[in-house]
Amino acid sequence: MLDVRRLHMLKTVAARGSIAAAAQSLALSAGAVSQQLSALRRDVGVDLLRPDGRTVALTEAGRVLLEHADRILAAVQEAESAVAAVKGTVGATATLAALPSTVARIVAPALTELGSQHPQLTVTCLVSDQAQLRELTLGAVDVVLGQRYHHLPDATPRGIEVSPLLDDPLLVVTAAGQADDRPVALRELAAHDLVVPPPTTDCGQAILHACRQAGFTPTPRYITADIAAQLTLARAGLATALVPRTAIDRATPGIRTAPIEDRPILRLLFAATRHTESADPTTTAVIAALRTAARQR
Repeated sequence: MLDVRRLHMLKTVAARGSIAAAAQSLALSAGAVSQQLSALRRDVGVDLLRPDGRTVALTEAGRVLLEHADRILAAVQEAESAVAAVKGTVGATATLAALPSTVARIVAPALTELGSQHPQLTVTCLVSDQAQLRELTLGAVDVVLGQRYHHLPDATPRGIEVSPLLDDPLLVVTAAGQADDRPVALRELAAHDLVVPPPTTDCGQAILHACRQAGFTPTPRYITADIAAQLTLARAGLATALVPRTAIDRATPGIRTAPIEDRPILRLLFAATRHTESADPTTTAVIAALRTAARQR
C-alpha cells in the first residue's frame, strides 16, 4: 500500500526541484527524504526520479504517480477537514503566509483577535512577497493573505479557494506641505520624480499599466519594493510614491496622501486556503479574523 507521507515527499521534491530543497521545506534531513523516496520506489517497482543537471526531474512513471498522488492527498485532506468540521473545535496550530504590506493593519489585529478568541491556537506567520499560493498548494502553509491587482488575470491555482477581503487602492504619497489635499490625476505624475517597485513585481506592473493608459510611460528616479524606503524618500521630498492604503500608518508624520481620481490602481486583498480544508474550523477561524481586521482597517 502506498504511504501518503511518501507521496507528499514526491510532490514536494517535484515542486522544489531537488531533494535538498524539499528536505529544507519539510524540516527534514536530505537523507531522511532520500530514504523515504527509495522506499516509495520499492513500493512501485520503478524509478520515479532522474538526475537533471543539479536538480532532479520526474520520470514518466513519476509523473503518472504524481497525478494520482495529487488526488490521493486532496482526498485525505478533505477527509481530515470534514472530521474536524464535525468535531467543531479549533486546533492548536496554523500557518499563515502574508504580505509585508498587510502586517500592521490586518495581520497584527487578526492575530490579536485570534489570541483572545482561541488562546489554544498558535499561529505561525510567514511574511514574504514570494510565491505564497505555491506554498499553499504544497501544504507548507494553511492560509495565505495575498493580493491580486485588478488589471492582471486571475491566476489562482486549481484547488485553491479564495475569499475576497477588500479593495485596497494605491495612494499618492508626497512630503507634507508639498501639495494640497485634493485628489490627483494620474497624468500629473508624469512631471514627478517617482519611486516605484520594480516592473517585475505585480505592483510595479500595475503602476506601469495605469500610467500608460493615462498617456505616459513613467521614468522613475528610484526603484525599490521596500515600502518603508518608498515612504522615507517621499517624506524627504525626494520622490513621489504610490503605496497601498493599508501599508500606510495614518499616524506617520511628514507625509501627505491623496487618492488617484481618474485611474485608480486597486489591489484585491484576499484570504486563500486549499479547497479541501475550507471547512476546517481552524482555517475558518483564521480567515474570519482576517476578514474582521480588513473591515476595521
